[in-house]
Amino acid sequence: MNNNNNNQDPVWADGFNFKKPHPNAPDFVIGNISCKVEDAIAFLQKNKSKTGWVNIQVKYSKGGNPYMILDEWEPTQGGQNNNVKQPEPTANVEAEGEVLPF
Repeated sequence: MNNNNNNQDPVWADGFNFKKPHPNAPDFVIGNISCKVEDAIAFLQKNKSKTGWVNIQVKYSKGGNPYMILDEWEPTQGGQNNNVKQPEPTANVEAEGEVLPF
């Protein structure tokens, strides 16, 4: 996968369709994703990273309609941004004397 910048045409997420929620949907519903299985599988196989992942962005067009494209961003050579402090793991932390199950 390549870095996605303004000089590249977007790679449409074939087989995926994002729809705004129904007007009567609860506030916590962001939207709906529909998949045309054969097209989606072909898109995923074609665009998977070396680690087997595919990242898809949901964006709004100038007309306000949602669409989905391949997120082609990759970290730079050094891996992670060294200026960003990584959170400490919290697994098995005791909370008021109890051992958490995760």
